Amino acid sequence: MANRGPSYGLSREVQEKIDQKYNAELETRLVEWILVQCGDDLERPEPGKQNFQKWLMSGTILCRLINSLYPSGEEPIKKITETKMVFKQMEKISQFLQAAEEYGVTRGDIFQTVDLWEGKDMAAVQRTLVALGSEALTKDDGHYRGDKDWFHRKTKGHKREFSEEQLRQGRSLIGMQMGSNRGASQSGMAGYGTPRQIMRYDSPRHNGDQSNP
Repeated sequence: MANRGPSYGLSREVQEKIDQKYNAELETRLVEWILVQCGDDLERPEPGKQNFQKWLMSGTILCRLINSLYPSGEEPIKKITETKMVFKQMEKISQFLQAAEEYGVTRGDIFQTVDLWEGKDMAAVQRTLVALGSEALTKDDGHYRGDKDWFHRKTKGHKREFSEEQLRQGRSLIGMQMGSNRGASQSGMAGYGTPRQIMRYDSPRHNGDQSNP
């Protein structure tokens, strides 16, 4: 893995658990999709997690991937430059992640830049790509290329749409309901925290009776 020394103790155990989540079969499917989606000029990587990481870590392929899901001229990443400068490669990865979220991938499915560039969590990278593939398949806008069985088609919610007349009637009904309460009065009602006034009524005294009531 790039730019990483050996792990020791607890950190090594944690890393081993993360590595166990990586799916070699899923890697093959993702490579096939990216090759089909981006075009024939890409070179297929050798199998294996580290080779998959090196294939993607410059950010170039990821940027090409997200751009391929848009019509020509509407690509989110306008300029993709080939470079060996570390911060430029990480910048391209960040551009891809931002574009993927704007495309519809939920933030919980977005990996961190170091997960790919340093190889810390390639399973998270797989998760993001799967979510992107599912989103592209679900949109069904003609830009997805590849086998439709490679990803899960998301269930589309039923969005209710109202005509302008229905919205106008709704606003009118709310206005009438509000108007029916305008005559209500709060006079005589004690405010919250206000002490009540207790009136004392003495019974009438009998004539000539001087005793206390």
